[in-house]
Amino acid sequence: MEGRNETDVIEFILLGFSDLPQHQALLFILFLTLYTATLSGNIAMITVISADSHLHRPMYFFLGNLSLVDLLFISTTVPKMLNNFLSERKSISFSNCLLQMYFVILFGTAESFLLAVMAYDRYVAICNPLRYAIVMTRRFCLQLVMTSWIAASLHSLLHALLTARLLFCRSNTIHHFFCELAKLLKLSCSDTSINELVIFIEGSFVVIQPFILIAVSYLRIASAIFRMTSTQGRSKVFSTCSSHLAVVALFYGTVISLYFRPSAEGSLEQDRAASVMYSIVAPLLNPFIYSLRNHEVKGALRRLFSFKALHIT
Repeated sequence: MEGRNETDVIEFILLGFSDLPQHQALLFILFLTLYTATLSGNIAMITVISADSHLHRPMYFFLGNLSLVDLLFISTTVPKMLNNFLSERKSISFSNCLLQMYFVILFGTAESFLLAVMAYDRYVAICNPLRYAIVMTRRFCLQLVMTSWIAASLHSLLHALLTARLLFCRSNTIHHFFCELAKLLKLSCSDTSINELVIFIEGSFVVIQPFILIAVSYLRIASAIFRMTSTQGRSKVFSTCSSHLAVVALFYGTVISLYFRPSAEGSLEQDRAASVMYSIVAPLLNPFIYSLRNHEVKGALRRLFSFKALHIT
């Protein structure tokens, strides 16, 4: 941070949805509703997985961690956005902007890794069912989750440190509803070539490689499904895997379309819409996708609410 002077930017203005001034109240209600529903859905998922012994298995352990990530992910951006809807000055300090960027990268990366871990879990369960209990032990599952969190933390810390060394002495206006790394780099008056190189190298590690692992896992799963002779077994496996594939498609589809396309393509509105999809809509839909398409989760929810109703009466 050496070399900062009185011309340096000390705060940023998050324009967010300022181009729709007549809809600020409506947008506030909309995103508050989405945020409340996301908190409720993910907290319910974590609670039912923790409380029901029938769900104390690797697949649901990973699902519970995914719900935790989604809970933290949406809480990193939406509360500040809701505050900005009600505020005339939509500012955020330099340090808070850097902190928000760190957590956005952290939870986004953790989600990417966890989705890959969940795909590997399904691959072992379906393609090597006799070895599943041997491979997916409690210790190994915990190691996979801890590795995902540690790798995501180091990845986000690296970007935060590289961004913190930059000078921002031009415009302080961010055309977004949160402090996104790419938007911050565009505002810097320092040389950002190192940052861009790290994004290019790290991007393949945190997005492309997990996506390839998921694709390979599901190609093998698809091959195993087609070899099944039991229609009922094939239907059950497909139902379980289709939920995960829907989540993968939603998350990676928007992330890849946003960050892995030529910079000249796409408008601010398209970028904003894609960011809303992966940072707000995905965390909202994930618990509902898994609960609505999973008979075990639905059964656990019924048992949980029946137990609570019994004790209330």
